[in-house]
Amino acid sequence: MESLLIFVNIALAVILVIVILLQRSEGGALGLGVSQDNFTSTRSVGTFLTKFTSIVATLFIICSIAIVAISRDELRETQSVLEKEEEENSNLPQIPQSK
Repeated sequence: MESLLIFVNIALAVILVIVILLQRSEGGALGLGVSQDNFTSTRSVGTFLTKFTSIVATLFIICSIAIVAISRDELRETQSVLEKEEEENSNLPQIPQSK
């Protein structure tokens, strides 16, 4: 399950980068340099890309949080680092205490 979420997360990241690069830096879309005659169609494409970017970004964040939650559940089943260190130290010979 975790590997599937990682694959989906990578795919969403690639899609997000592509969609962001398609947008114009001035708030327009596609950077095609169309004239003012096609302003309404350019604006609708920009609105679509803006909405699509926000949807993909939201899915990316949700997927990232799910990966963290799944990996955290797997880590809870194991011992903590301090418990492992105490077990390793208990197997070592102890220095006698002077009285």
